[in-house]
Amino acid sequence: MLSEIKADNPKQLRAYLDSRTSDISSDILLKVNEIIKRVKQEGDAALKDYTRQFDGVEIENFRVSEKEIDDACALTDKKFREALTRAKDNITAFHMAQKTNSYLMEREPGVYLGQRVLPLASVGIYVPGGRAQYPSSVLMNVIPAKVAGVKRIVMVTPPGKDGRLNPNIAFAARLAGVCEIYKVGGAQAIAALAWGTESIAPVDKITGPGNIFVAAAKKLVFGRVDIDMIAGPSEILVIADDGADPACCAADLLSQAEHDPMASAILLTTSRSFLDHVNKELKRQLETLPKKEIASASIRDYGRSIVAESLEQCIAYANAIAPEHLELMIKDPMPYLSQVKNAGSVFLGYDTCEPIGDYYGGTNHVLPTGGTARFASALGVDAFVHRSCFLHYSKKALQQDGDDIMILAEEEQLEAHARAVEVRNGKN
Repeated sequence: MLSEIKADNPKQLRAYLDSRTSDISSDILLKVNEIIKRVKQEGDAALKDYTRQFDGVEIENFRVSEKEIDDACALTDKKFREALTRAKDNITAFHMAQKTNSYLMEREPGVYLGQRVLPLASVGIYVPGGRAQYPSSVLMNVIPAKVAGVKRIVMVTPPGKDGRLNPNIAFAARLAGVCEIYKVGGAQAIAALAWGTESIAPVDKITGPGNIFVAAAKKLVFGRVDIDMIAGPSEILVIADDGADPACCAADLLSQAEHDPMASAILLTTSRSFLDHVNKELKRQLETLPKKEIASASIRDYGRSIVAESLEQCIAYANAIAPEHLELMIKDPMPYLSQVKNAGSVFLGYDTCEPIGDYYGGTNHVLPTGGTARFASALGVDAFVHRSCFLHYSKKALQQDGDDIMILAEEEQLEAHARAVEVRNGKN
């Protein structure tokens, strides 16, 4: 089950995690670059050709009509709609608390300066198609943008084999407040959002998960537009004491292992007996898991464990790993939270399983992976704003500070900078 790594070799654990990910191959980048180039040159004609080629569907009008959204929403289950609505309320409340305000400060008479916090004008949300549908990801990407004040939120998603929109995705989009929906997927959808076509106006930022071709397209259009991140395989790290329930721990590890054969599930504990019981539970629970093949490969290839001397040592290892999801499955977690420095999202206590954050609790589930939690953050309201500074100097204030400004400009051999001050102070 979980392969054990000696507690004196945490670098081995980081190396194993890094082995899961690799740079996008040059072959894929070349293919995606050609797709982007065609979309830039041919617009909708290229989108139609690629949709026919990759999705096997003929699409004449990419924009989803309000009637089609109505019809799709009518096919959803009532209990699903009610649960997603409650989740939306929780997610909105959490992100409302993230809002930051513009500010103005007067440093001295005649000098005032500040910062304006402004929403992006438009955002594109990519929603994957295929067998896996994630309406929860629609909420996690759209709600922070709405809270930030983004006026135009566009969703792109591949059409189903019948050419229609997935009903659950349609309801999530309407519930969250998506303004426009287009049935187009893959790298061509990213290109359309970045550069625009006859049907789709370009946006300022693109967020949302996708396959390797979508990731490559996001990488290539970055700079033309902003992106959220290039996400890697999912990961969960559980720190557990001997009071935790092995069955719950095993279930939580499997909750991420079932995502992807390359997902990682890590257990750090102070009790070898607990580790043994968790391994037995993993074996038992895998037998009845619908995605047994995927989860088994993940546990076999990327499941790891360490028996450490203390909870403090466990947290030190976790900080070195910087996991996407970190569960502190310990009796009294709050005193230990301040020791956690690097984690995408932290789940506290025996009963706070990671899926609460995935769907319902309110925190965002779009999180940094691959150790990037050392410097990157969960998707939030800040991702959908930009900041603009402003500054005012009176004539008297410029006369007072002008010599200092000219000294600094001349030291950098930028004479025109110095003269812009000098001419105002009557010295030219």
